[in-house]
This record gives sequence, structure tokens and C-alpha cells, in this order.
Amino acid sequence: MRALSRNVLQAVPTVLVIVTLGFLLMQLAPGDAADVLAAEAGAATEESLAAIRKTHGLDRPLIEQLWTYYSHLGRFSLGQSARYNVPVADLILQRLPATVILMASAIAVALVLGLAMGTVMALSAGRWPDRVLSVVSLLFYSVPTFWIGLMLIILFSVRLGWLPPGGAGTVGVGLSGIAWLRDILPYLLLPASSLALYFMAIYARLTRAAVLEAGGQDHVRTARAKGLRPGRVIRRHVLRNALIPVTTLVGSHAAGILGGAVVVETVYTWPGLGRLAYEAVLAREYMVLLGILLVSAMAVIVINALVDILQALLDPRLEIR
Repeated sequence: MRALSRNVLQAVPTVLVIVTLGFLLMQLAPGDAADVLAAEAGAATEESLAAIRKTHGLDRPLIEQLWTYYSHLGRFSLGQSARYNVPVADLILQRLPATVILMASAIAVALVLGLAMGTVMALSAGRWPDRVLSVVSLLFYSVPTFWIGLMLIILFSVRLGWLPPGGAGTVGVGLSGIAWLRDILPYLLLPASSLALYFMAIYARLTRAAVLEAGGQDHVRTARAKGLRPGRVIRRHVLRNALIPVTTLVGSHAAGILGGAVVVETVYTWPGLGRLAYEAVLAREYMVLLGILLVSAMAVIVINALVDILQALLDPRLEIR
């Protein structure tokens, strides 16, 4: 508990630095929300632009805007969206569950397939299964995520017609529980797979190396000498040690998976934070972008803390620091 409290205290200045740098970098981008709102209203005059900027505080000095944003954070508020005229927190909460589902599914698929592929590659090192799976993992590692997404849409949606090409469920149907899960699953398969395949290739290569290394350790040879079944030796002694470096990499990949969600959600029109960020960039909604940046930074910190706890469970010799 003391270690977790220390991690929380360390996370506070980290988040503040991220928000400050993000705020300053966004000010370097051309245009603001006033330009977009005036253009959409068809009233892009100097007077209308000045009125919009004054309404949303965009005409204030940079330091004052930053202080105002920190004041909102101190009141547990992420500010107001200029375009939608609703709290930014409400927009993020509407989209956050979809991104959490997508990320969790992608991580689960990448881990399961990566561990399975890596174990098969290690157990057949130097033979044809190892060579074939090595080529497959290298292919998925080399190909861009958006291209994989487009190819999966062409194959499974356009050619075969098995899965929908986009969306996050049947429109206008209020479902819950098992019925909701059955409805969303076909829409989730393609985006989760697109996001997972790149990381699956990395975990497969890492698992192969970790299993080969763990297989030569003394306690594994002892377990085999005692006559334990090969499957039990692999599950209890080899894979448990191999999971430690893999889970470490999952924590460091959390930000990359969240960043990849922007591309995947755009390709599949998945209504998550990634697509909201894309829409906010087009609308110059810097307040929304800052809110997404803050939530994303906190999510990465939480995921890394959970990874530390998981590693301590896998190997009690490790301490949570």
C-alpha cells in the first residue's frame, strides 16, 4: 500500500507536466475553435470572431488561459466544449467505455495469441513451425496498423460479408447484458484484431526468447527429472517466468496501444476517445484535446501500476516500487 501511495504521488507532477506541455504545444497550431465555429455559422467576420473568442476566453493571455485551466482542474472540471457547449468531462465519459473495451480486447488478443505463438515457436525452434510463425510475426510487425485494418475490412466485410465494416453496435437498439455483448462482438472483432496484430508479433518474439531461456534453468530441468508432464512443466514453470518480461512490455506499450486506437477508431468509425480526438483536432477543440490527453496519461499510469501488481503476483520476489 505504501508503494502504491508513492506511485500516486509521483504521478501528480507527471500529469501536470504533460498537461502543461500539451497546452503550450497546442497553442502553436494554427487557428482555434473560434475560426471553426465562425466558418460553420457562415459569419466569419472580425467582429464575430472577436465575440466568440471573448465568450470562450480565447482572447486572454496565454498564462491566464493556462491558470484558468488549472483552476478548472482544481475543481475537478475539464472545462467546457466550445463547439458542443457541454462539459468536456461529459464528452469523454460518453466515449471512454468504447475505448476501454477496444483496448482491453486488443491487449487480451495480443497476449493470448502472442504467448501461444511464442511458445510454439520456442518448442519447435529451428523447425518449420518456428520459421513459418517467425515470418508471420515479422509481417504483422512491419505492416502499418491502418493498412491491416483496411485489408481486414476488404476481406471479411466486402468480400466475405461476415463482419460489419464499422460502427459499435446496432443503431437504435437498447440492449444490456448478454444481448449487448452478442450485438457488439461482431463490430469489435475487426478493430480489436487490427490493433492487436502489431503487438502480438512483438509478444510472440519476446515469448519465444523467454521460453527458450526459461527452459534451460535448473528448476525446469528438475521438474522434468521428477517426471512431471511436459504440459504442466510449461504452464507452471516456463510460461510463468516468461510472462514477467511480456507483462513489463505491456505496461510500456499502453501509450502506444492508446495512440493506435486513434487510427483504428477512425478507420472503423468506432466511437471512442481516439475518434473524439480526431474530431477535436478538426474542430480546433483544444480544451477537449487537453481533457483526452489528461485522461490518457492517467490511464497509462494506472495500467503500469496494475502491471507492477501483476508481476508481484507472478514472482513474489519482486517488490512493487
